[in-house]
Amino acid sequence: MDRQTLSIMKACEVVGVSRRTIYNWIAAGKVEYVRTAGGSIRIFADSLWRDAGERAEQSSPTGSPA
Repeated sequence: MDRQTLSIMKACEVVGVSRRTIYNWIAAGKVEYVRTAGGSIRIFADSLWRDAGERAEQSSPTGSPA
């Protein structure tokens, strides 16, 4: 089964973050990616959603107090 990938810009639009944030997630290993033959980066959509869901839970006002 092929996994869906997104360009850096599309990932930014979908999740609502900056390009720098996406690159930071890549560097931190928070999202999975692949480089194309031309050198472009494509983010695996399923890893992007996983990371976005974890952030939403952590910032939720109903989350446990710090």
